[in-house]
Parts: sequence; structure tokens; C-alpha cells
Amino acid sequence: MAGHSKFKNIMHRKGAQDKKRSAQFSKLSREITVAAKMGMPDPDMNPRLRAAVNAAKAQSMPKDNIQRAIDKASKGDSENYEEVRYEGYGPGGVALIVEALTDNRNRTATNVRTAFSKNGGNLGASGAVSHGFERLGLIEYPASVGDEDKVLEAAIEAGADDVESDMGDGDENPGSHQIWVSVDSLHEVAAELEKTLGEAEGVKLAWRPNLKVDVDEGTASTLMKLVDTLDDDDDVQTVWGNYEISDEVMEKLG
Repeated sequence: MAGHSKFKNIMHRKGAQDKKRSAQFSKLSREITVAAKMGMPDPDMNPRLRAAVNAAKAQSMPKDNIQRAIDKASKGDSENYEEVRYEGYGPGGVALIVEALTDNRNRTATNVRTAFSKNGGNLGASGAVSHGFERLGLIEYPASVGDEDKVLEAAIEAGADDVESDMGDGDENPGSHQIWVSVDSLHEVAAELEKTLGEAEGVKLAWRPNLKVDVDEGTASTLMKLVDTLDDDDDVQTVWGNYEISDEVMEKLG
């Protein structure tokens, strides 16, 4: 178990969701509906649904919207979404994994391929980059739940494998704790952590890179355009990457 003091968001810039609240709500709704359809429509009996509902609450999604997304699954009038994964390389050889929920594979594949090709990237075959990542469970808390020692201690007690903390530096970067666990123990560890730290902001399966690539200003600018373009697509749920961008470069990019 290691506690790292600084952690850069490897998915995409924090705050990007704030500008796209309605798009974010539609993505959260889609995940809730899929989760409810795959298991019980009761969050207490369905870990994936519970995680989806918690993620929606963390983004201040109204209760009515959450319930509507659950009801949609049980009424059977929802679209048939399937989970699809795309892998490719962004500018500077950065490895990216794109996870989507779609009711039209052709549309999503075309959109993802276009986003890569227009922003200095190449979409690869399945398995092209995922060998450079570990499939793990990720539990996220805001920095406000406590300092690094408190969270590290709680994580060890709960049976987590690793903790990465960024205590933030103000409103622009409020900070977060990322707690990594094995896929099999994700919901068990999350339940234990809830007893000491309260409800998590996110509980999900994640791709964690084995090695991170430092990205310079020129590459970072194009890379962020690619990540944002992918993130803007309604079908794309999450973009994972093995890049690390320094605070200095992020400030220059604004």
C-alpha cells in the first residue's frame, strides 16, 4: 500500500463536466438504466446500480431524474444499450481507452474514429493498448473527507491496495482521493469505506496505466482537444489514458 501525495487526473480535466451538465446527466441516466436492466432495480441489491446512483448524486442529479432512469429499465421501454470499448493512440503516442454505452455501434465507431483522426490520433484494434493498463476497481472521495493519513488508514482497514491523494489547491482543483482495489473486492471495500468516510463520489471499474507518459505543452493541447471531443460524444462514458500533464502545462493551456 502506497500513498502518493500528488495525483493528476488521468481521465480528463476536472470541471469539464460542470460545463456540460445536461450531457453529463444523460450519460449518468444511461448508466443507471443499463445497470438496473442487468440486475435488480433496487440499488441495495445491485452494486453496479448503487455505484451509478451514487455517481449521479455526486453530480447533483435530481432524485426524479434518477428514479425515472431506474423506472425506464423496469418498464422495458428503454433502448438496448451495449458496452463497447475502443483503444487507440493519441498525439505523442499516448495510449487511450474509450468506454461507451451505445444503441448503434456503427454510429459510435464512426464518431470515435473521426475524433481520433482529426486530433492527431489513430484508433487501433481491440487490445492495442489495454495490455499497458490494469483493470481495477476505483473508489473516489473528495479531498474534503480528510487528510492523506486518515484516508490511507481507512483504506488499509477496508482492504484496499493503493491510495493516491491530491489535496487540491482551491476551487479550481478541490482535490480528491483515489482508492484502488481488485475488481473482485470493489463493492466489498466500498461498503467498508462508507462506514468510516461516508458515501463515495464514485465506485467503478477503471483502467490504470502501468506507466505514465509526461506530455509537453504542444502535445497536451491537441490531446486535450481529442479527449474533450470524445467526452462530448453522448455515447462515450469514460476516457482513460496513460498521460500525465504537469500543473505548469495545464495552467498555460488554461
